[in-house]
Amino acid sequence: MSVSPSSSAQAAREAVARRLRDLRKEAGLTIVELASACGWHYSKTSRIENAVTGPTAKDIRRWCAATEAEGQAQDIIVQSLNAESMYREWRDQVRTGLKHLQDSRVQFYRDTELFRVYSSTLVPGLLQTEGYAAAVLGIAVRTDDLPIDDSAEAARARVERSRIVHEPRRRFVFLIEESVLHYRLGDSDAMAAQLGHLLTAGALPTVSLGIIPMAAPERTRWPEETFHIYDEKLVAVELVSAQINVTQPSEIALYVKAFEQLRSMAVYGADARALILRAIEALH
Repeated sequence: MSVSPSSSAQAAREAVARRLRDLRKEAGLTIVELASACGWHYSKTSRIENAVTGPTAKDIRRWCAATEAEGQAQDIIVQSLNAESMYREWRDQVRTGLKHLQDSRVQFYRDTELFRVYSSTLVPGLLQTEGYAAAVLGIAVRTDDLPIDDSAEAARARVERSRIVHEPRRRFVFLIEESVLHYRLGDSDAMAAQLGHLLTAGALPTVSLGIIPMAAPERTRWPEETFHIYDEKLVAVELVSAQINVTQPSEIALYVKAFEQLRSMAVYGADARALILRAIEALH
């Protein structure tokens, strides 16, 4: 199976991060000392070394100067530019409108039989009501300053797409953090309708809905970024700057393992419904 550009990009980013981290350590500098020499906050050094933020050419030159490795600067700059050029930004995905993005995924959804979705931020798209989806997509329009505001149309397309959860030949396993139930992304009526829909959707024969309680006695894994596993073929990971598509079997296996660990902490059935009802009561 081939490596997707965005999955390769993350690996390329991490390779740049390792080179820079190795230079710092070889120079005997701490994260704080390196940051001071470069003239920025130490948190930036940490973000670069953890491949959260891609360094600019200027950042790399300062880093190499601070570690007395100026001769490596240009090579690392080229390596970093190649990594960033592979990275698929969210803005590129939605430049033709949010509705187009929703429609473009329909066939892919139809080719998938087992959906596993973990969300620490939102009600998963396949379980969203139109009012909640419109609120979520409206935030996306404002946050990303998109040229087209078709959030209402996109919300209707998302709900239409979600009818797939009623098809008997498919299975859907949803895991959400309890905090998701309390994030107010629409008005009280929209939130009440959304939470009520979760009660209904959780009872569908094709759906398994697990909720990880905030008061879980002891977590075996911290909350993760939202990710979707499609059969054993693809993992889509949602970040602020991009959606990363993971297609390497070894990487997919890591996400499947993480999903199962998270799943073991969730509650189901009556216990899950009780958490949803508590969130509905908190709206009033």
